[in-house]
Amino acid sequence: MNPAPQTAFVTGATGLLGNNLVHLLLERGVKVRGLARSRRKALQQFGTIDGLEIMEGDMEDVTGFAGALAGCDTLFHTAAYFRDSYGGGKHWEALKRINVDGTDALLNASYQAGIRRYVHTSSIAVVNGPRGSIIDETMKRLEEDADDYYRSKILSDAVVNAFLARHPDVFGVFVMPGWMHGPGDMGPTAAGQFTIDFLKRALPGVPPSTVSFVDARDVARIILAALEKGRHGEHYLAAGRHMHMREVMQAYEAVTGIKAPRRDIPAALLWMIAYLQELNARLTGKPALLSVATVRTMRDEYERSRFNPEKTSRELGINFRPVAETIRDEVGWLKAQRLLEA
Repeated sequence: MNPAPQTAFVTGATGLLGNNLVHLLLERGVKVRGLARSRRKALQQFGTIDGLEIMEGDMEDVTGFAGALAGCDTLFHTAAYFRDSYGGGKHWEALKRINVDGTDALLNASYQAGIRRYVHTSSIAVVNGPRGSIIDETMKRLEEDADDYYRSKILSDAVVNAFLARHPDVFGVFVMPGWMHGPGDMGPTAAGQFTIDFLKRALPGVPPSTVSFVDARDVARIILAALEKGRHGEHYLAAGRHMHMREVMQAYEAVTGIKAPRRDIPAALLWMIAYLQELNARLTGKPALLSVATVRTMRDEYERSRFNPEKTSRELGINFRPVAETIRDEVGWLKAQRLLEA
């Protein structure tokens, strides 16, 4: 078992996962340096908390914040380019620059700074299986079966594995989240926007989609447990529960009392809307509310969201809280932050 960190560096500190990890580390008495692209947003997210130092910087320019890595004993990498890649258009250059090349630069800078313990936030994107099957950490996705974002996560994992092979004195481990929800989603992420749209009764119907629903706080607990109890070089799923989107909406209805949509949205209609949204995005410069990439992912990943939690439960001792608890806390946080008024 590895010792608990004393001073940790967390990338993506203001993100849904990152901020919950920061809070967990602070609760455990760990000093944290949190990387954020905007100090203003970080202050809005955290306020002033003892033990937290905000480092302003960007994964596109690791050299700009590399000096802040010195004095840290552990690196938690949660930052990734994701949301914009599903906003219409092509984003491969940015995905590779941030998720792949940025990870490589971060690892090398952290090694030069003396850090020898690393937890990499991977993704369920790197594994795959037949429809309806139960997918585990060994079932690797092929690059040719991946969209651009999924491909960037596969290549990011490859960068980490190559780094660990070159540096046997570094302990490294991977955690693979599913569709994360929970309090602290200031962005908001697509998950947070889904919750906002549900509360505003703005969802037109039920799409043909399945997801792996997980609380970001549980993912944060798995990340810390992977550092302290995990095995070097191993992947650990933090995917949560397989749910059809109809089940997700019904769970929201049970918690909030707001009636969930009942009408199914045909796949053909989703494709038509996505193509029209992409056309509008090209004409106006605004992101597509529903992109072709999103619909394609919904189609390809349908009934491929059953992930086996056995390894994570057995080796790390972590299980997942009830979905209703996550929804209740997420909705309460959004209301407290007045994000429903935006």
